[in-house]
Amino acid sequence: MNSPFNRFGTMLDCSRNSVMNLKSVKNWIDMTADMGFNMLMLYTEDTWEVENQPRFGYLRGRYTTEELKELDAYAQNKGVELIPCIQTLGHLNQIFHWADYSDIHDIDDILLVGAEKTYKLIDDMFATVSKTFKTKVVHIGMDETHKLGRGKYYDLNGDRDHFKVLEEHLFKVSEIAKKYDFELLMWGDMFFRLCGSGYYHDLPFPEGIEKLVPDNVHVVYWDYYGDNKERYLRLIDRHESIKENIWFAGGLWGWTGYAPHNDYSFTVTKPAMQACREKEVENVFLTFWGDGGGECSRYSLLPSLFFASEIAKGNEDIDDIKKKFLDKFGIPFDGFMMLDLPLTPNIERPRGFGDWQVVNMDRYALFNDCFMGFLDSTVNPGDGEKFRKNAEELLKYADNQRFGHIFKAMASLCGVLALKCEIGRLTHSAYDKKDKDELKNLVLVYDEILAALDKFYYDYRNQWFYENKPEGFEIQDARLGGLYFRIRHCKERLNDYIDGKIDTIPELEIPLLPYREGADGVPVCNNNYKHIISASQI
Repeated sequence: MNSPFNRFGTMLDCSRNSVMNLKSVKNWIDMTADMGFNMLMLYTEDTWEVENQPRFGYLRGRYTTEELKELDAYAQNKGVELIPCIQTLGHLNQIFHWADYSDIHDIDDILLVGAEKTYKLIDDMFATVSKTFKTKVVHIGMDETHKLGRGKYYDLNGDRDHFKVLEEHLFKVSEIAKKYDFELLMWGDMFFRLCGSGYYHDLPFPEGIEKLVPDNVHVVYWDYYGDNKERYLRLIDRHESIKENIWFAGGLWGWTGYAPHNDYSFTVTKPAMQACREKEVENVFLTFWGDGGGECSRYSLLPSLFFASEIAKGNEDIDDIKKKFLDKFGIPFDGFMMLDLPLTPNIERPRGFGDWQVVNMDRYALFNDCFMGFLDSTVNPGDGEKFRKNAEELLKYADNQRFGHIFKAMASLCGVLALKCEIGRLTHSAYDKKDKDELKNLVLVYDEILAALDKFYYDYRNQWFYENKPEGFEIQDARLGGLYFRIRHCKERLNDYIDGKIDTIPELEIPLLPYREGADGVPVCNNNYKHIISASQI
């Protein structure tokens, strides 16, 4: 069976710190081509070299022009079209780190529409792409620019209709692209956002909205959340009313921490592929975002990727899919699914959108503070033991030659969580009772946590460098290093209290409120590092 789509591809996020190294990208091309994919996008906000822009992607592990040419030639040889996926309006927050771009900074991560220098930058982008890639298709982004025209643009131009601002910018970008004979792709969410709140509502579009889209621009409907085919069918029609021949982008969930959400990815991918087949959408790709630091290995989502490739071909026989997966990758499908285990210890709970929302205890329980952990209320007694068992399960495949490094790192993570996830509540309980003997026992657990964290750090570092360039890992050094010293500091505070050097530990005197009222013991999704480690300013 072959894919019914003209283009069927994947999109790798290389902008959230983890920029895949060339060896890893080539391996990805080999692997996806073997599954029937014929297109790859590298999502690069500023992580690619642009001529005349020396600080664009500076110190970010950006791909050089020569590297991209090498990947483009390699992909062509494998029957895969390499399409640049860039940004020409928003999601460019990292370039504003440099004073060079301060005069074209509107607000947040958005370029200043109407500025001559903005279009000089975009022209340089297209000029570089034209010399680098064989394809004539470029994804220009333009998504999630919620505050478009509300910063410096407002100061210069006053309050203007936001649709008009977007239209003027889009047509300007379109005209620049025509100089290089490019066909453009654009995320479709802003057409919805600018005429109402929320992503994909049913409010009517302004009259003549189809005129907002230039003739060389195609709309991309992206959706990573729908659990039923009817949603996708309806929204495909809504996007087609903006402009015909839309593209569709689904999502394989690996952007909420260190572990993948394969299970949830199945829930949203199956109806999406079914709807795209039914509506005869010609071009489809699956996104691998890396929000929060690009912490999750893309390869940990192989079950979701293979599942999607088979569903797209019309094969919905899960037993057959599992058999083919084992034959291709040498690890049982259900064995690979164990990489989901660090997400939550409550693996007995039913899974699926609506009754098992996405949670990411792998991230927030790791960074949750030992003394002032406002996420302690999401942890249940016995969760640590479940994480310990999860670590044992994951180690079964730690020696696999191709993917063992992922299982080893996730087993080590579960080893940390087995000790750490309950330490906050246990510390508060012992301190509230002024039980210094129990606190002495907990000090020993703090030492075990530090040892386990040290092991996870080295196993995870091995995973990172196996797949990614070194740039970006300095953030992991800072976060995990900061966590290590914070745990050590808490241990030392306990020792000072036990030894009578201090009479109280004020941090432990504060009663911890539930993270959400009426939801004690319920795992959540908190993917913002700054909103996990402290209530203080970071």
